[in-house]
Parts: sequence; C-alpha cells; structure tokens
Amino acid sequence: MSTVSPRFTLLTASGVCSLIVLDTNIVAVTLPSIARDLGANFADIEWVVSAYMLAFAALLLPAGSIADRFGRKKTLVWGLGIFILASLGCGAAPTALWLDIARAVKGVGAALLLTSALASIGHTFHDEVERAKAWAFWGACMGVAMTAAPTLGGLITEYLGWRWIFYLNLPVGLVLMSLVLRAIPESRDTQSARLDPWGSLTFSASLLCLIWGLIEANRIGWDNPLTYARLLGGAALLAAFVLAERLQQRPMVDLQLFRHPRFIGALLGMFAYAGCAQVMMTLLPFYLQNGLGFSAIASGLGMLPFALTMLIGPRIGARLASRFTPSTMMATGLALVGSGNLLSAWAVNIGGYLPFALAIAVTGAGAGLLNGDTQKNIMACVPRDRAGMASGMSTTMRFSAIMLAIGVYGALLSSHSEQLLRASLDSQWQAQLAGIASRVVAGDMPAAMGLLPETARAVAQPLAQQAFVGGFGAVLWVAGLLGLLGALVVGMLMRKPIPVVQQACVLTQN
Repeated sequence: MSTVSPRFTLLTASGVCSLIVLDTNIVAVTLPSIARDLGANFADIEWVVSAYMLAFAALLLPAGSIADRFGRKKTLVWGLGIFILASLGCGAAPTALWLDIARAVKGVGAALLLTSALASIGHTFHDEVERAKAWAFWGACMGVAMTAAPTLGGLITEYLGWRWIFYLNLPVGLVLMSLVLRAIPESRDTQSARLDPWGSLTFSASLLCLIWGLIEANRIGWDNPLTYARLLGGAALLAAFVLAERLQQRPMVDLQLFRHPRFIGALLGMFAYAGCAQVMMTLLPFYLQNGLGFSAIASGLGMLPFALTMLIGPRIGARLASRFTPSTMMATGLALVGSGNLLSAWAVNIGGYLPFALAIAVTGAGAGLLNGDTQKNIMACVPRDRAGMASGMSTTMRFSAIMLAIGVYGALLSSHSEQLLRASLDSQWQAQLAGIASRVVAGDMPAAMGLLPETARAVAQPLAQQAFVGGFGAVLWVAGLLGLLGALVVGMLMRKPIPVVQQACVLTQN
C-alpha cells in the first residue's frame, strides 16, 4: 500500500474547507438579488443564511463523532455527495421555502465535510512544528477563500445570475471528490463511543428554538408569548444537552475541558471572532447595496479592504506569535475587530465609501489575526485520537456564533429601521410600515415602494433608505462593543496557566 504524501493530504483537506468557507460567504452579495427574484422579505432572507447555518452548527458535534467512529475519508465522500446534490437543489429553487430546505440539507453535507477534513489534518501532522505550519497553510487557504468570495459572488450574480453560485459547486465538488479518494488516508478513533442521539437532538433543538425565536420575533412581536416560549425553550434544551453529556461515559463533548480557563477563553475567542467579525462578511454587503446603492459586483469589490487585510493578518500574526503570548494575540485581534466595527458605525453615519472602506479594513485585520489562532488554541488541548471532537467543538462555536449573531443583528436592524421609518413616514401609511421595512432591509426597494401609492413613493424612498442606514449603524455599534468586551474577557482567561491535564493533552499530540 503506497503512502500518501502529508502535503497532498493537507492540500486536499484545505481545499474541502475552502469550498465550505467560499460557499458560506459567497451567498452574502446575492441575497438582495434572491429577495427580488423570489419576492422574499427580510425574514425569508435571514432563513436562507440561517437554515444552512442551523443544520451546519447543529450537526458539527455529531459529525465529529461520526468521523471519529466510521472514518474521516468515508465521511468526506458522503459529505461531498450530499453537498453537491443540495447545491443543485438550491440553484433550481422556485420559492424561498424550497431554497431554505435545500440550504438546510446542504448544511448537513457541510458539517460532515468540515469536521472530517479538520480531523484528517490533525491526525496527519504529529510534530509540533509541522502541525503549526499545517494550520498556518490551512488558515491561509481560508483567508484566500474569504477574500475571493464577495468579488466572485458579485461577478457570478452580475453576469450569470445568482443560481449559478450553487450550480458551479457541481464541477468543483466532483474534482474535490476525486482528490479525496486519492489523497486522504482513512483514519478513525478506535476507542470511539457510540453516537450520542440524545445529545445531538437536544443541541440541535436548542439552536433551532433560539434562532426561530430571534428571526420570527420581528414578524409576530417581541412581546408575543410564542417568542418567549421559543427563547426559553432553547435555553432549557441547552441545559438538557449539558445534562445528557454529563451522563455519557465518553461524551460527544468532554465537559471536563470546561474546567480549564484557557480552554474556555479559546472557545469564547472563537465565538467573539465569529459573532463580531466573520458575520460581517454576510452583513456588510447589505449596507453596500441598500445603503450606498452599489450593484452586486460593486459590493463584492467593495468588500476587498476587509478581505485583503484579513488575508494579510495571519502572516503578520505568525511573526508576532513568537514574541507575544496567545492571550495577547487573541485580545489584540478582538480589540481590532471591536474598534473596526465602531469606526464602521461612525463611517455609516457620515456617509460615503472611503471612510467605510478604511474602517472595515481595521475589522479585517483583527479577523486575520484571529482566524488561525482560535482553531489552534482549541485543538491544542485535546488528545490526538479525539481530533474529530475537537474540530467539532471549535467549528460549532464558530458557526453557532455566526447564526445567532445574524439572528440578533437581524432583529436589531429590522426593529430599529422600522422605528426610524415610523418616526419619519406619514401616519396614514403606518399600516404598511412593517412590510415596507422588511423589504427595504432585504434589499428589495421596488417591492417596498409598491406597497405605497405612486404619489408617496418619491418622498418615502429616501426616508426608507435613511432608516436602513440608521438601523445598520446601530448593529455596528453593538458589534463593536461586544468585540471590545470579548477582548477583555478572553485576554483575562487566556492568561491563566496551563493545567497539568492540558499539558498532558499537548504532549499526547506531539
């Protein structure tokens, strides 16, 4: 049996992860086009992102266990098959509901892909130096995918239509499948416990209830009993998940790790990075199109300051890592993210693209410093034979944060824009106000103005745009303050000394 080159394995696994990151971020610039084509409001558009993220985040932990138990290569092949078929379903979607369902199925495939690819990298590289180089290469690939996504999405949407964003996954996916069959050696955790259906069910249901409550609250009202029931149900199910894991002899999530402040700090760092920086790859194109009037391709190009500094950040971070502690690196990255979001809020208020471009470049720089470090710090505390669990935990934090942030920020954007529009629009059009605000935020200004008589549209349109800009500014203020708070908390936790148990984990990996 021929030995597979570790570099070939790394290149293939990084290619698979890049496809997931590219697909996750490329959709952002197409959302206004999808809203106009399918007649969707803002809640519908949120579900296009959240249905994918929900299935993705909810299944990352069980997907890690599946990869450990049944084999990482086999899981990669199944994941690619599901991902390709679901992409075709997304491209052919006749309605927003169809698209949401196909996106959820696609999230299942993505979860299987990402955890097994990360576990394959963790299993292949044993030496500490080589492992660090491997994660640096992986981080660079993620940065390239994030950099290319907005521009590529804008080009495809402008010249081929948004459906081709999904159709093009067919040839790319088939090429990657052939590489997986050749380059990924089969590996598994021989001591893996049985799958944890109760833990998987309670965690998935918890995320569903939380995001359902956040998105639908704008439609039915925050004071509606259903909103309270969904949010409280999500919290109760999360507590049930913790209880289910405590009862397992070899749980899907090793709760003993949460006794270590350094590990908690790394997880919170991932959560804050994703919820304050990575989510902006989805939200910022909305401002460029709805606030500044950019086309899809122009909004993709307009994201380049964010993407380029995010691409350069890991290179700078790799040089600084030898001089500064992980706690300093994580805190600095989050402080840059928070400051960048606050500067972006200021830029939105004064208007124009140039100050906004400079502000998002600061956010991107912070995201670049964090992109590789967050994953590395989490994986460092878990034994090599449970690499699937570690990758599942880290990526679950990442995509759960993105999904919940979209729900929270989306609720804030929608409600604040509606309040501003209510204050400025003539009282006789108050009955149509919720529908107008929802369509304006989604990027479908013609449909929003279609709810008003033709005589009122000339006056209402600039007011609606101003309301959107004000709502988006509020979102950026909140994201900025959360980023700075995250820098403080994570910096304190990461300064704690490494416990003996963690040192043993690190030694096990070397």
